[in-house]
Amino acid sequence: MNFRKNTFFILLFTLTLNIFSQIKSGKVTYERRTNLFKKFKDSDTKDWLGEANKNKIDIFELFFNDTASAFKPQESELRDRMDWATAKNIVYQNFNSRRKFTIKSLWGEALPIKDTLLIRKWKMTDASRKIAGYNCRKAVCKINDTTRIYAWFAQELEASTGPESFNGLPGVILGLATEDGGVVYFAKKVEVIKPDLATIAPAKTKGKIYTEKELRARMVKEYGKEKWGKDMIKSFFDVW
Repeated sequence: MNFRKNTFFILLFTLTLNIFSQIKSGKVTYERRTNLFKKFKDSDTKDWLGEANKNKIDIFELFFNDTASAFKPQESELRDRMDWATAKNIVYQNFNSRRKFTIKSLWGEALPIKDTLLIRKWKMTDASRKIAGYNCRKAVCKINDTTRIYAWFAQELEASTGPESFNGLPGVILGLATEDGGVVYFAKKVEVIKPDLATIAPAKTKGKIYTEKELRARMVKEYGKEKWGKDMIKSFFDVW
């Protein structure tokens, strides 16, 4: 009888510990490393960029709670002459309504988009690693015939969110990488805080707000005849 009673209390304690160890809100600071030689593959652009500018680093922040998240570039007063080389998207995700509001950047133009959350199919693996002090499990997503995304998520951080528009895993994604290593996000710091609701509420914008279908049609019309344009559109919508 005592053995059964002790076993019951041990199981109850373990379950309670797991429940209270789940972190429902916080802030993640990411470093994004982009290999510009893999992004701009023609030799003329590579020669113009030079080896010193091969890798570009951008800093982003993700604020989350149990209902929503906001992914944004970190504010800075410093001017970067290479800003044109990488996009700095802003993504708000609402887990309850399954909606997202995105402000995508294209050559300095801010393009607001309202649509449903993008659902991706993930394949779990047994691989794991520690990122920013958290144990993370690896999952793989096949975007198309040529693109795979690797993600490392921390189940201890309860929200199903991550960099850019990524979601769908049982925990916050702390590491994200394209298969060729051309773009890599890794969390540098995780802070257990309660974000101000204004921080994760979609920003107010002026002008036209697109659906993804509308913006894709516009971009196909403007850039879809060239191979580089087709590749850009595919990456713009299918990946990020």
